[in-house]
Amino acid sequence: MVVCICNAIREKDLRETVRSGGGNNTCSAYASMGRRTRCGQCIPFAQSIIKSELATA
Repeated sequence: MVVCICNAIREKDLRETVRSGGGNNTCSAYASMGRRTRCGQCIPFAQSIIKSELATA
């Protein structure tokens, strides 16, 4: 599933980034992937994915 259309970030890529310690919030996770938030529509969904991954870590 696509999390961020502006940056072409897929859910599995975001989950892998968080699992590998790439960030504990949207901005840091995106930065770890060499991207930044743009329009902001993805932030709530991205945050829920990050929260889910951090809870299982």
